[in-house]
Amino acid sequence: MKKEVKTLLLYPPEQNWPDTMCKPNGSLAYPYLAGALREYGSEVSIYDACVGNEKDDLKKIFSNPVKLETGMLRTGVSDDRILEIANEYDLIGLTSIFSHQETMVLKAASLIKNKFPEKVIFSGGVNARSRVNHFLAAGIDIVSATESEITIVEIVRTLENNKLDFSHIPNLYLSKNGKEFFSGYKTIERKGRPNSDIIWDLDTLPFPAWDLLPNERYWKIGRPHGGHFKKGEELKYASMMTSRGCPFHCTYCHISGELHGSPSGNIGSFRTKSDDRVIEELNLLKDLGVKQVFIEDDSLLAIKPRAMRLLKKIKSLDLKILDVNGVNILHLLRHDKANKGEVDYEVLEALQEAGFQEITLPFESANPRIIKKYASSKWDIENSNVVELLKALNKMGIRAPGNFMIGYPDETREEITKTVDYAFDLISKGLSSASFFLVMPLPGTKMFDEAIINGNLPKDFNPDRMHWQKANMINTEVPPNELEEIRNSAWEQANGADFIEYKQGMRVVDKNLGEIHELKK
Repeated sequence: MKKEVKTLLLYPPEQNWPDTMCKPNGSLAYPYLAGALREYGSEVSIYDACVGNEKDDLKKIFSNPVKLETGMLRTGVSDDRILEIANEYDLIGLTSIFSHQETMVLKAASLIKNKFPEKVIFSGGVNARSRVNHFLAAGIDIVSATESEITIVEIVRTLENNKLDFSHIPNLYLSKNGKEFFSGYKTIERKGRPNSDIIWDLDTLPFPAWDLLPNERYWKIGRPHGGHFKKGEELKYASMMTSRGCPFHCTYCHISGELHGSPSGNIGSFRTKSDDRVIEELNLLKDLGVKQVFIEDDSLLAIKPRAMRLLKKIKSLDLKILDVNGVNILHLLRHDKANKGEVDYEVLEALQEAGFQEITLPFESANPRIIKKYASSKWDIENSNVVELLKALNKMGIRAPGNFMIGYPDETREEITKTVDYAFDLISKGLSSASFFLVMPLPGTKMFDEAIINGNLPKDFNPDRMHWQKANMINTEVPPNELEEIRNSAWEQANGADFIEYKQGMRVVDKNLGEIHELKK
């Protein structure tokens, strides 16, 4: 007789340095996994321990972070509350996409495993599969090496048959007899492309279960993953993706390392949803009351004909659209020989008509050498009319913040100064704001591997320090403490007083919860 299996997808509490902003996770991983289990017919819940649910006092949780021994601040429900929730479930899922999430994920896993050793704990995400030995050692039973929508259903099906051996499921890391065991790089028959290691036809994915997220609690807090908003602006937001993967191969991005031949298979390969599927998902979000949609694609405009079709269809939905990860500058410029590097007004007008309020421009660096070596030669800085691009975006009423990266291992002071000065110049010509990121050698990236080989990572590598305001490497051309000073000074000098006040204000939630406003009726 089949056993009824209940699955909990758990976001652990958040931890942040005192001078940084706490944002509830809300990752897309869980809506997709929950959608897969729902379609299969298995019971599934999502619990975000950073904000709790209707039984938890949001004001108390979010306004009273606990200071940890590390000096970081923990925001979320108590350990006892996590155990109370976990007690009701058989399978516990914990995703770890970003390095700074690792500590809290592992603490939650250990907490649950020590109290309930019989429960099966499952993890995935690029950080988990890049640090698999640490995850298994913390009490996690299974780590997915690739996309998990099909995998998690296979795990549940195994548990339904009262079995605890998962070695027949492809692309899993398992804790077996106290040792790490890889189930093998295998293929699965999947619609769209037979014998493939990933989901090529994204339209076959179950619809994300956004309704299981604590959306109204996120909206009350008003701290989305990206974007810049007026103080007190009502935010009813959600994230979605129209594609997966990326056509570029930047050394600081894990996608570059997750192609054919890796245990993760072709997970980094660029794939798109159909226009109809994207519109269906956006309509689902509208039905939930969503007003602002954050596009999480790594390369939204990679295929221009597809992008133009999609944008024309989106414009009828009356949604405010923001691209979180940045629109590659290359895709906003023309490529014909006579006008190469000039503004592609056709694309800009389509973005405007589709409801885009903001387009982040990932400049990365002002140095061609750096862009070529580390950023996959994504754009030709010397032959691109960026000033005209900014003028056009401003005229259309589209905000254009810029992202700049400094602190590459071999980057000189002169090169850093060039990037900072370039940002200052663009601010004077219409860039709405400038964010300066210190380079992070994230586990799973080519840069991480090279940092180990070249002695740029300390032996006591600490994932908690993987933050864009922190100098994460040693033995760099410019010393770590100097890099942090340059970044902080550049940010304050480049941006206007209103923007700085807004960003700094977001980092504080007072006791009266002034930053958390009641939803309008």
